[in-house]
Amino acid sequence: MTEALDPRDNPDLTGHDAAERAFLDAWNSGRLAHAWLLSGPKGIGKATLAYRIARFALAGGGEGGGLFGGGPESLALPASHPVFRRISASGHGDLKVVQRGYSDDKKTKLKTEIVIDDVRGIGAFMSLTPAEGGWRVVIIDAADEMNRNAANAVLKVLEEPPRNALMLLISHSPGRLLPTIRSRCRRLTLNPLPEPTVADLLMNARPDLGGEDITALSRLGEGSVGKALALASEGGLDLYRELIAMLSALPKLDVPALHAFADRVAKADADAAWRTVTELLSWWLARLIRAGGREGRGMSEVVPGEAALMGRLLTAADLERWLEVWEKVTALFARTDAVNLDRKQAMLTAFLAIERLARA
Repeated sequence: MTEALDPRDNPDLTGHDAAERAFLDAWNSGRLAHAWLLSGPKGIGKATLAYRIARFALAGGGEGGGLFGGGPESLALPASHPVFRRISASGHGDLKVVQRGYSDDKKTKLKTEIVIDDVRGIGAFMSLTPAEGGWRVVIIDAADEMNRNAANAVLKVLEEPPRNALMLLISHSPGRLLPTIRSRCRRLTLNPLPEPTVADLLMNARPDLGGEDITALSRLGEGSVGKALALASEGGLDLYRELIAMLSALPKLDVPALHAFADRVAKADADAAWRTVTELLSWWLARLIRAGGREGRGMSEVVPGEAALMGRLLTAADLERWLEVWEKVTALFARTDAVNLDRKQAMLTAFLAIERLARA
């Protein structure tokens, strides 16, 4: 099995030529914004682009100018480059990476947010003279995870940016950021990858997967190779097939099978399975609603039999009632995680709510 490269170690960026070109044009123009907001869904390459930009800047603009001396034409830096190797080893003095810290001494569990202590030193770091005479770069991954105090501290730095300092904010949901932070950043929006591109990246990262699994995971990923790879490593495709198999019994669920399934994913040591199943069930209900509207035209099946199942359920009730079930199920799972409710009971409640509507 081949694992996907960490963004820090990944020399390749696929499917985001326009975003790369936009940064290069700004660099070559001599009017480079001091802060960039890299936004888009999770797992599509935002962090990979951020490290690619950081390596490029810290290497003084990559490997030289274009064919006619008009400036560099790519952000790419070979993995053999000293700057690449030092960043990969977390040993470059002019790069600071801000992420959620650990909540325990054993470093087994991450905090739920980026706090003020995590960002406190950003201003001082960016104001220092670069150790190697070029740039200082800060990557915040992900900026959405900053709490209010941390966000305000970053805002102060953005209001008075030091010279030769570059801040790269990675954001999965830019609407969650302070408007004043968004307004002080140049925006680079990365779009979901085409399904064939996700499939190609999956095949490269996971050559052990069969063609049918590659196709299914590419559709589940919805343009995010990161999501597809996470599902592959966590057994998400098998869990999705189980979900569809149980739902296919509607309008009358196989209750013993449902209890056995709920018992398995609700165990205290099955956090990954629980998270995957709840996300997949909520996602599938949203997909069902899309299938009943204009967006559903030409929608491909993830697994065989899915289209027939959706057709039956959409005949049983209108979209408004399915939307209500989706909202209730999503809220139930969120509340279960937030206040530690009984996981098995929450799973049973969700499926029974779907069954009641299917019988209507």
